[in-house]
Amino acid sequence: GVCCCCAALRPRYKRLVDNIFPEDPKDGLVKADMEKLTFYAVSAPEKLDRIGAYLAERLSRDVVRHRYGYVLIAMEALDQLLMACHSQSIKPFVESFLHMVAKLLESGEPKLQVLGTNSFVKFANIEEDTPSYHRRYDFFVSRFSAMCHSCDHDPEIQKEIRIAGIRGIQGVVRKTVNDELRATIWEPQHMDKIVPSLLFNMQKIEDVDSRTGLPSSPTGGEKEENPALLAENCFRELLGRATYGIMNNAVRPVFAHLDHHKLWDPNEFAVSCFKIIMYSIQAQYSHHVIQEILRHLDVCKRDSPRVRAGIIQVLLEAVAIAAKGSIGPAVLEVFNTLLKHLRISVDFELGDRRSSAGSATFSTASKESDERIVQNAIIQTIGFFGSNLPDYQRSEIMMFIMGKVPVFGSTSQSLDTSHLGDLGTRRIQIMLLRSLLMVTSGYKATTITNALPAPFLDPLLSPSLMEDSELRQLVLEILHNLIDRHDNRAKLRGIRIIPDVSDLKIKRDKISRQDVSFMKKHGQQLYRHIYLGCKEEDNVQKNFELLYTSLALTTIELANEEVVIDLIRLAIALQDVAIINEDNLPMFNRCGVMALVAAYLNFLSQMIAVPAFCQHVSKVIETRSLEAPYFLPETIFKDKCNLPISLEKHEKNLFFLTNKIAESLGGSGYSVERLSVPYVPQVTDEDRLSRRKSIVDTVSIQVDILPGNNTEDKVNNTEEITFEALKKAIDNNGLEEQEKEKRRLVIEKFQKAPFEEIAAQCETKANLLHDRLAQILELTIRPPPSPSGTMTVTAGHAHYQSVPVYEMKFPDLCVY
Repeated sequence: GVCCCCAALRPRYKRLVDNIFPEDPKDGLVKADMEKLTFYAVSAPEKLDRIGAYLAERLSRDVVRHRYGYVLIAMEALDQLLMACHSQSIKPFVESFLHMVAKLLESGEPKLQVLGTNSFVKFANIEEDTPSYHRRYDFFVSRFSAMCHSCDHDPEIQKEIRIAGIRGIQGVVRKTVNDELRATIWEPQHMDKIVPSLLFNMQKIEDVDSRTGLPSSPTGGEKEENPALLAENCFRELLGRATYGIMNNAVRPVFAHLDHHKLWDPNEFAVSCFKIIMYSIQAQYSHHVIQEILRHLDVCKRDSPRVRAGIIQVLLEAVAIAAKGSIGPAVLEVFNTLLKHLRISVDFELGDRRSSAGSATFSTASKESDERIVQNAIIQTIGFFGSNLPDYQRSEIMMFIMGKVPVFGSTSQSLDTSHLGDLGTRRIQIMLLRSLLMVTSGYKATTITNALPAPFLDPLLSPSLMEDSELRQLVLEILHNLIDRHDNRAKLRGIRIIPDVSDLKIKRDKISRQDVSFMKKHGQQLYRHIYLGCKEEDNVQKNFELLYTSLALTTIELANEEVVIDLIRLAIALQDVAIINEDNLPMFNRCGVMALVAAYLNFLSQMIAVPAFCQHVSKVIETRSLEAPYFLPETIFKDKCNLPISLEKHEKNLFFLTNKIAESLGGSGYSVERLSVPYVPQVTDEDRLSRRKSIVDTVSIQVDILPGNNTEDKVNNTEEITFEALKKAIDNNGLEEQEKEKRRLVIEKFQKAPFEEIAAQCETKANLLHDRLAQILELTIRPPPSPSGTMTVTAGHAHYQSVPVYEMKFPDLCVY
């Protein structure tokens, strides 16, 4: 009687809560009493917090006593109340609910952990009317992250707990993103737990796939049961919700995880991670990820080459996805960082080579090959990124890369190669040109001036980039990319005598004014580069093929009547180079130049379609095929070709003759007066300071032809002074005739030579005179010594040398 009396005095909400629990927990929740409890909670929402507190009290007691049946009933009741009550007064009840979920997650029983996770996920899907300013999910982030790393001995239980942990993290993300205080979940201390937990589970399936092969496409049910797929979906959802200010917090833990688990080499998992990242984030935030990869590359600049190569390959994949979208300010930063690491890689490679000089070990060879992997990855990334940029950005990148190439007279923006030596500088030049070749691939400029502006063309055609065969090949291929605006290069591949050029179906447009203006300004530079390129001793077949293609593309894209005459003068000059052989070229090179001239004049004659010209060229080629086949490309570039002993005894009918060409073109309306003036390349400042043989010879040729320059005196200065020499010097007979001949040549030159060539020669004279005057003034006019010291520059460093007053010498007028 007393018990019944006490039970009647209990609050109604407690009685309603007690009634939902059956005597035997196997019977489950009493549904009728649960409906009464739900109706009471909805009718009196102010009692909801007390109901929750009482349920939490009972659940805690049942957990301690291991009465798990009643625990399941209590959680079911909590879930139903949570789903039924959507009012502002639900917030105190939520606190009790989260407290009970925390109790379940803290227990060591896997079933209770899964039960608590399921309840939390249901709660996460509920949209609350007003934000909660005091609720935090720190415990749940930590606990769910720990569950993601479960190492239970039973594989099934381990898998179950990991899935529960991933679903819990997904619930936390969804709940906090929809909350007004969502910024809390993006704090670094939370991201450092969430992201590695997801990657850990994604990594496990990668390991399994690498051993057993990729599985078949999973169904919806398999996705829920597969921790890796569930983690990947959660990771995508997390990144998709990241905004501008918090993107970096979500990405940086990825680098820490990959570093800690050494997943850059091999880097398959790293590549897949960043593909997921790039496809999941909003497109306008792509440059944030790229900047983070670049920053991590800087951090790892001292790591092994394979690690750096792995990071660069990841950057390539990220750039490939982002290149079509918004890159923003990261464009130049990408190229600048990659070029910096290119120099660092070359420095490491040469440093290893120097340190192991004299001891060829396997480890050193493998290090060098690893550095080559890094360098190739950088070049591939630069080229791929640049070739996918819009044209206006691509032209800027071309200028940027060209500005980094170390050439004569380049600004301080070029890569510092002073400590790398000649070999390192050459390696940098080759790799930068390879990058530039990839960037220029497919570039179609409206005018040639846009494709080859002077600040780009001048360093590209610099003699600094003619030091060896590979450099010259790269420069010519870059020129082909930029000059060939109608995709004719593939039709011209290989050097050969083309029977009928019309079969090639060459595409071309009328030469524009801008193109004509470009050739007037820069044509001499192009001719000079081709001329000097033919005179190099280390030329191979590919060099001659590229030189031929350069001449042919110039004819197609840029040649009007004046340019055609200049190109013929250039071809005849090359023929003279091979015949006269002032440069002592090998016989293969001389025959190669002759074959190049034959192939080009055959092409040019058919392009301009002058019958007499075509007839002369065809006759010479036919004669060569019978008497001197080694002057034709089909023969000279075979593996085994019998070379002649000399070229002096050959008949004139084997050569292309200027007077014959002039007669044939003159009848078709061409202005052929300039054909009688031999082509001479213009001289640059770099030539005068260069020690390269071919350049020095070119300078001497240029000076000999300049009017008014007594170069004979310079030659005689080196000769031995004898009585006969003095007698000839006193004898004035014949001097007047020589003067008349010189005057006649000067007048003829100024009448027939093109203006650009005359201007270049006059400029050369002025530069030479200026250099001489500067040397004289430097020797004669010196500042007086100063006690404070004078500054001298040695090897780029300033030094001050002070002079004591008692050692200074003053003029007599200054002493009294």
